[in-house]
Amino acid sequence: MTLRDRVTAIVENPQFQRFIIGVIIFNAVLLGLETSDTVMGAAGGLILMLDALCLYIFVAEIILKLFAYRFAFFRSGWNIFDFAIVGIALVPAAQSFSVLRALRILRVLRVISATPSLRRVVEGFLTALPGMGSVFMLMSLIFYIGSVMATKLFGDAFPEWFGSLGASAYSLFQIMTLESWSMGIVRPVMEQFPYAWAFFVPFIMVTTFAVVNLLVGLIVNSMQDAHAEESNAATDTYRDEVLKRLEAIEKRLPK
Repeated sequence: MTLRDRVTAIVENPQFQRFIIGVIIFNAVLLGLETSDTVMGAAGGLILMLDALCLYIFVAEIILKLFAYRFAFFRSGWNIFDFAIVGIALVPAAQSFSVLRALRILRVLRVISATPSLRRVVEGFLTALPGMGSVFMLMSLIFYIGSVMATKLFGDAFPEWFGSLGASAYSLFQIMTLESWSMGIVRPVMEQFPYAWAFFVPFIMVTTFAVVNLLVGLIVNSMQDAHAEESNAATDTYRDEVLKRLEAIEKRLPK
């Protein structure tokens, strides 16, 4: 067995992958502790040292994978994702600019690439994006029409909420989320416009209960499709292994 084969066996070992997941979670806890002035005042040096150690482990993992897979490493989108996340932490300016330092928390996202179940969730979400784009276009049309109508109907009486197209769109978004929509916006409007419910109730029915649930349905279907594809792939792999074993047994049998 060559050195490359040994390194490949190490990085593909489940125990090694579980170790990396543990380091990711431990590093996430450290990054959270760094936000506490009290904790940093008591053990800031130790926390920073452990944080640097976690980064060195991530860099070592990337180097091992590059050595094992060579250019095939960049054929996987998840490997590129890991490479980018670790690369951000290595930018020299990350220690001087607060924005770049804050981006270190992105290392926590590596738990997605290291956990197959989370990868399936993300892949299912990405698969649903084309269908979601059509739903977002429909939602944009509904919001545009509703914003124009709300500005024309209620803009003069309630300029803070409906005085402009942008203000109306934001108010309608608040109404769609059902956050203080009744007592906060709709009932005050109905004090001057008693029939305003005829506008707001259909808007909520269409956006909150129809279009948003349509988005949820698309995502759920994509998750189910991704899970079904993985199950089929596992079944095909198992079938191929069984066939190979049967062929091997058949060759050993006396003719």
